Amino acid sequence: MLQADATPEQILPVAAATEAKPGRSEKVQSQNWWIYTLLTLGLITMIVPFLWMVLGSFKGTAELAQLPPTWLPHAPTWSNYSQLFTQLNFPTYFLNSVILAVSITVLNLVFCSMLGYALAKLKFRGKNVLFLLVLSTIMIPSAVTLVPLFVLMSNLGLVNNLLAVILPEAAAGIGVFLMRQFMLAIPDELLDAARVDGAGEFFLFWRVVVPLCGPALATLTILTFLASWNDFTWPLIVLTSDQNYNLPVALATFAIGPHVNDTGLLLAGAVVVVMPILIIFFLLQRYFTQGIVMTGLKG
Repeated sequence: MLQADATPEQILPVAAATEAKPGRSEKVQSQNWWIYTLLTLGLITMIVPFLWMVLGSFKGTAELAQLPPTWLPHAPTWSNYSQLFTQLNFPTYFLNSVILAVSITVLNLVFCSMLGYALAKLKFRGKNVLFLLVLSTIMIPSAVTLVPLFVLMSNLGLVNNLLAVILPEAAAGIGVFLMRQFMLAIPDELLDAARVDGAGEFFLFWRVVVPLCGPALATLTILTFLASWNDFTWPLIVLTSDQNYNLPVALATFAIGPHVNDTGLLLAGAVVVVMPILIIFFLLQRYFTQGIVMTGLKG
């Protein structure tokens, strides 16, 4: 240990030794090299098929059938995308997917946040039982509800109607659970202070609670939009007309229809399906990560 009146000659060797000594974080990183190696391999495994899909969408049919296959297209072409949006009914399918995904996402943001607020901050009889019922909807496999749900939609006259896809998914149990867990962290003293000032419950929810739930709402937006945009089984069952298909169902019909051998067209359609999800995730990824951490929701 240096004295207060130490000379520069005494201080310099000690400082040099301190700088040369590796920090604890550097030691930890050097010891966990295998973790970074596995993560890198996992990243490569996931990104290679995506790159192949994007690059293949700019290739012609002959080049896609070429052996050995090529990574970069020799003669890049937009013909697959132009055919997708001009010769096929793809704009209609895209519009249907947008209507379904946006409607379901907005309804979930409204209803799940309201239900989450009620379960987290309001006191009423049977609240715990209601919360258990919400959790039970998460545990029931969706395949179990397909037949009774189709019968219900048929009795309501909604078969082959976009409402038949929107209404059953207007409030997901996982969304209610996520919003409730996040709102439990909001101090009750803050709400009590607003109630003392004369604020009603709707004012509390809309002007106090909702502005504090940005990360949870962003997380719910991504999860709901992703699920509704990629939904295949239920739209395939309840939508019987080609004009009402969403993108996953339409792409599946292309894969088994007259375009089964048009690989470039199918790859272009897959790129169009994936891109909106990636854009939304990159725009909201900071809030998504924060919402996952604060709610304790893990995959």
